[in-house]
Amino acid sequence: MSITEIQTAVKQLSQDELAEFLEWLDNFQESLWDKQIEEDLKAGKLDSLIQQAEKAFNEGKCQEI
Repeated sequence: MSITEIQTAVKQLSQDELAEFLEWLDNFQESLWDKQIEEDLKAGKLDSLIQQAEKAFNEGKCQEI
């Protein structure tokens, strides 16, 4: 299915169907983001950021939100 076909199909949805689709799309996008974060964690791409955050916490530079 092409992007154009998907766009055409979306335009034909009722308001309720569009709301349901948008909710699904949001959940789908969030799951992709979660997967990417997990992959980055496993690959060590976030290690330096984690170390910086732990250092700041240990130095008392963090405040409760």
